[in-house]
Amino acid sequence: MRQEHLANMASTHTEEEPPAEDAADHDAHIYEEVMLCERMEHRQRLAVEELITTEASYVHNLQLCLSDIRAHLQKKQLPGLDLEGLFSNIDDILHVSRRFLGGLQDTATQEHEQLLSISTLFQEFKEEMEMVYKIYCASYEHALLLVESYRKDPKLQEEIMETLTATVPHTSASDLSFFLVMPVQRVTKYPLLLGKILENTPASSSAHAALAAAVRAMTQVNTNINEYKRRREVASLFSLSCLPEAATKYNKAEQLTLRDRFARLNTHSIAKKTTRLSRLLMHEAGIVAKTEDKEYDDLEEKFQSVASCVTALKESMASYLQHLEEFQLATPYKCDLLMEEGPAQQYCRFAEHLHCVIFPEFRRRLDRLVWQPLCSLAEMLVGPQQLVKKRLDKLLDYEEIQERKSETGSVTYDEEAAMNTYLAINSLLVAELPCFIQMSVQLLVQILDSFSVLQQDLAEDVLREANKELEQPLNPAEERKVLSLVSKHGPDKLYQVTSNISGSKDMDLTLQRGQIVALLQSVDTKGNTNRWLVDAGGPRGFVPAAKLQPYCPAPSQQPRTETPALESGAERRRHSYMSPEAPKPQVATFTPAFQVVAGFSFAARSPQELSLQAGQPVVILEPHDKKGSAEWSLVEVNGQRGYVPSSYLLRVPVQEPVGWSLPV
Repeated sequence: MRQEHLANMASTHTEEEPPAEDAADHDAHIYEEVMLCERMEHRQRLAVEELITTEASYVHNLQLCLSDIRAHLQKKQLPGLDLEGLFSNIDDILHVSRRFLGGLQDTATQEHEQLLSISTLFQEFKEEMEMVYKIYCASYEHALLLVESYRKDPKLQEEIMETLTATVPHTSASDLSFFLVMPVQRVTKYPLLLGKILENTPASSSAHAALAAAVRAMTQVNTNINEYKRRREVASLFSLSCLPEAATKYNKAEQLTLRDRFARLNTHSIAKKTTRLSRLLMHEAGIVAKTEDKEYDDLEEKFQSVASCVTALKESMASYLQHLEEFQLATPYKCDLLMEEGPAQQYCRFAEHLHCVIFPEFRRRLDRLVWQPLCSLAEMLVGPQQLVKKRLDKLLDYEEIQERKSETGSVTYDEEAAMNTYLAINSLLVAELPCFIQMSVQLLVQILDSFSVLQQDLAEDVLREANKELEQPLNPAEERKVLSLVSKHGPDKLYQVTSNISGSKDMDLTLQRGQIVALLQSVDTKGNTNRWLVDAGGPRGFVPAAKLQPYCPAPSQQPRTETPALESGAERRRHSYMSPEAPKPQVATFTPAFQVVAGFSFAARSPQELSLQAGQPVVILEPHDKKGSAEWSLVEVNGQRGYVPSSYLLRVPVQEPVGWSLPV
């Protein structure tokens, strides 16, 4: 470097010879420049040596950290010790640093080209260094929190100190943080070491531009690492899982007591909050313009709308669950009613089934399919909501700093970091909020759909149980009357009274709910279709048509059959329609006075079912299906077999009915 600088000096002074009287001053000036050049060269050489020697020491300490400290702790198998959380990706850092150190040491023999080689080496390792160091630096705060927690565990701390004493006694390290901080310190020191070399390199040197580029490259690496760390802390607020410790600074205030919050107040925090409040008031008063960001404002409006919907739905659902619990507290079915079988007893059985079976199952499904997902969605909104609030605070800081920068032309490092934090939060929200809003809406729609389906299932279960309770078997007298009405008018003319009827005119009948009648005419004598003429099994008269419904016989009214027992349980479930080779079941035998006919027409919907015509005689093979349910019966009609609804079958006298005939 000195020879290059002296050559430049010689070429400059040969162009114009100084006067004789100034020769002494001229020589003194040249001597000073030579001495300055030598001092710069000496400091430059020391700076290069510092770079290489400190890199070698750094790599050596990393090796100690891994091969001695971590290995020793692994052998101890200490419970509660998170080695991965402590050391992160330090293996990758060691791998990159070893190769980088080898490159630095190779430049020592290159003399005049050494500075260019060092500059090139930093440029080549720029991306690798950024990749490994940003991961480590982002996890560093979490590692420090682990170290702090281990200090509170005397037994664990004793084991850690024993390891440090046994493996690295020369360091006098008080805890693991002595080694964990080294990668963070090293990557931030590279621009300083390069800058020191650059300071002692003349601007006329060919290596000056390359060194300046290397300084900018490593400065950019540190900037990118800080930005990555900030974005990772901010992005963690969108996570559905627990927030990492490094990111809790964005929502820790929500968990503090009033006393803790007062304890956190200091001159700096009070000044910052006062400045923000002042800025916000000036926004509202129109004194200063607010930074406009239409894209973000639209996203925030949609997000707040979704958050409001979730909050309102959660409050409504909580009220709904409370009312449901209060409804279930009533237990009328437990009262001892000294009454004969009738509507009161039917209600008790119905209420007991509702409170003990239907509503508990509905409550369980409601909690699993609606309430728990809704609570999870509400918890998921907390992180972004805190981030939106934090963005407003950082925006106020950003505007204040921008205004100060326009006045002074510069900002401090902390102010620059505050501005970058706002930009990081804003860019993250703009990038992530659309996906988050879409996902939240989808979850909300699924929750509402689940609630709708559960309500429908509840209504169907209650209605089914009510119908089941109302379908009580007829007493013998009613059954004889039904058979008589079928014989006279046919099964398709039968109707059941849905509520009590009190006759008020001549020819009107007074009937009780549940009675069976046969329709004679669907109009009265004046042609009114709202009053029907019916046969009540003796008396005939008019009744309101609105209080009649077609009568469907209950399964208990099916004719009793006598089927010989089969050899085994497996044979008992076998049906002849399933396989031609299966043994033909014994034909059921009936009492001589009755036979079974189809009370209603039925259209088969599958190969296992059999079509029927109203009045068609059938033979019951089995009064249940393969699962033992009495709702379906296996029958034979004209040599064909299949299942038909049991409620479509009627037992009628064997003699030919009066007034109607069976179809041929």
